[in-house]
Amino acid sequence: MAYVVTQSCCADASCVVACPVNCIHPAPGEPGFGTTEMVYVDATACVGCGACATACPVGAMVPDAALTTKQLPFLELNAAYYDAFPHADRTPVALVPPQRRLTRTGPFRVAVIGAGPAGLYTADELLKHPEVGGVDVYDRLRTPYGLVRHGVAPDHASTKIVTRLFEAIERQPRFRYFLDVEVGTDGGITLADLRAHYDAVVYAVGASADRSLAIPGEDLAGSVPATALVGWYNGHPEQQQLDVPLGAISNPSGRAVVVGNGNVALDVARVLARPVEVLERTDLAPGPLDQLRASNVREVVVLGRRGPAQAAFTVPELIGLAALDDVDVVVDVDPALLTGDDQRSTLLRELAERPLAADGPKRRIVLSFAVSPVEVLGADGRVTGVRVARNRLVEQADGTVRAEATDDTFVLDAGLVVRSVGHRGTPVAGLPFDERTATVPNHQGRVEPGVYVVGWIKRGPVGFIGTNKTDAQETVETLLDDLDAGLPAPTGTATAIAALVAERHADAADLAAWQRLDAAERERGAQAGRPRAKITDVAEQRSVAAPPAVRRRGLLRRTVSLTS
Repeated sequence: MAYVVTQSCCADASCVVACPVNCIHPAPGEPGFGTTEMVYVDATACVGCGACATACPVGAMVPDAALTTKQLPFLELNAAYYDAFPHADRTPVALVPPQRRLTRTGPFRVAVIGAGPAGLYTADELLKHPEVGGVDVYDRLRTPYGLVRHGVAPDHASTKIVTRLFEAIERQPRFRYFLDVEVGTDGGITLADLRAHYDAVVYAVGASADRSLAIPGEDLAGSVPATALVGWYNGHPEQQQLDVPLGAISNPSGRAVVVGNGNVALDVARVLARPVEVLERTDLAPGPLDQLRASNVREVVVLGRRGPAQAAFTVPELIGLAALDDVDVVVDVDPALLTGDDQRSTLLRELAERPLAADGPKRRIVLSFAVSPVEVLGADGRVTGVRVARNRLVEQADGTVRAEATDDTFVLDAGLVVRSVGHRGTPVAGLPFDERTATVPNHQGRVEPGVYVVGWIKRGPVGFIGTNKTDAQETVETLLDDLDAGLPAPTGTATAIAALVAERHADAADLAAWQRLDAAERERGAQAGRPRAKITDVAEQRSVAAPPAVRRRGLLRRTVSLTS
């Protein structure tokens, strides 16, 4: 029995280190690690011990004998990697380097700004070193985990299992949360405050903005960025008022258009197209779920500017989409572009040849290639369609393919347009910012001695959840180098910064408050047969997360008021 990777990889290398026979590649230090779509298990070397399955934070490792019919393509996918990269030079045991020890004793205190994967992996790396006396993680939201909570598609529940790892990080005794705390804004906690109370500050603030299409009409009502739409259906408090006209779509086809064909675009298409009975079993936010129940969307067209071989989505995501039996998936492309022997073209060719379901009309997702939007059309200020140009694909000298718009255009009626062409970082108060790359300029994470960056604000919006682990390791190594070299000692104390936070943010939440909120969401979800029912109103989050004594006093006051 051998194990098989069955989804886009989190790339945190836990399975690689756990494997006793080094049969999982690419491993850290090998070409492709952290940039490939997934890691692969060598079936000829796997001894079936299951160590990788135990270590995997997202439950992606499955015995080949337990694969479902829909997962069988992953068996071939794993084998194909070793046909191309045999790895005959494997060592018999996964090697773990000795832990670094600092030359200065500390204890040092570090602030991490951002409680998403990059921030929590950074905290974990820091807390491995006994010289680090404490790590405080700040986030402006009351809920941690960043894009794992507010970005991962609701129907990808297995990916969210990585939160178990984050919970283990939170339980470390030198870890502390300051949630619902603004950093860098007027009246909030400033970088100067942090520098005065910590030996080092690490920013893990991600890339929260979206990239523009730069075409006429993209600001019409009903044209929304994927960053906002994903936050909306995932319960981000700041996106719950987003105008998503699902019930008002009145074009004959009931069509929505998604511009871009990366993994996020496929996520959006699935959420818009899948039956509500499926979505009701996920943690999709309650308000958006109600709107999806009343949705008139019947077709979602996903526009990709280049050909099938150059599609931005990963092969595991395409396999997952093809395995759905509750929507029809249609491939719209010139057959001449489907003749390649690459994995994407092969899978899309098989999809194109698949007959549509004969058991009644279903919503459908149309994957369209070699097309680009040139204008979002509207009437009375709202979206009514998209003018689309067919593209000519031109191979460059370096082998890359560029899409050039032609004069051949057509119009797709649509009541909703979702712009899914990438995330973009925004300036961070007190730090330099490169407008071209939308990142904070740094060298191996160092902005200046004592101030560091990690994650998307460091490297741009590329990689997977676990990519942040290796990224955090690099930044932490740089930070430790600076601690060894000698950084100015802070004048404030751990107690003093806690008092300052309480003074400026009376509603700030700690780990216990988050755990109470988390438990309440899970309890509400269980009552409805769902993993959790997200609480999206900030005031309600604060009320639910209040200590029991505070809630009892509030109840007593209300009781007295009613009887007086």
